[in-house]
Amino acid sequence: QVELVESGGGLVQPGGSLRLSCAASGGIFSFIPMGWYRQAPGKERGLVADITGGGSANYADSVKDRFTISRDNANNTVYLQMHSLKPEDTAVYYCNAWRLRLGLRIGDYWGQGTQVTVSS
Repeated sequence: QVELVESGGGLVQPGGSLRLSCAASGGIFSFIPMGWYRQAPGKERGLVADITGGGSANYADSVKDRFTISRDNANNTVYLQMHSLKPEDTAVYYCNAWRLRLGLRIGDYWGQGTQVTVSS
């Protein structure tokens, strides 16, 4: 059974930094695209960043040059390093992994979410 467990959220002042971690288990994740999504109150869940098994990354425009996604395939872990945090980054951050069948994305696995609050 696939499980994604996030950690690293918390309260940080504007301009601060946080690093989120997502530990995956229950499968082989080296070749599976993974990523981070976020959902603020009253808003839809949206992509923050994702990364292929080979390390190619994609970012939402709102976080480019501030956030960096990375992965450690040996340890089935994905990270999101966040710098220059803004109040509008406040949200629940969810780890995501594609669910593949015969190489096609048929769904998603999700973590339980970790709260990030940016406030003075």
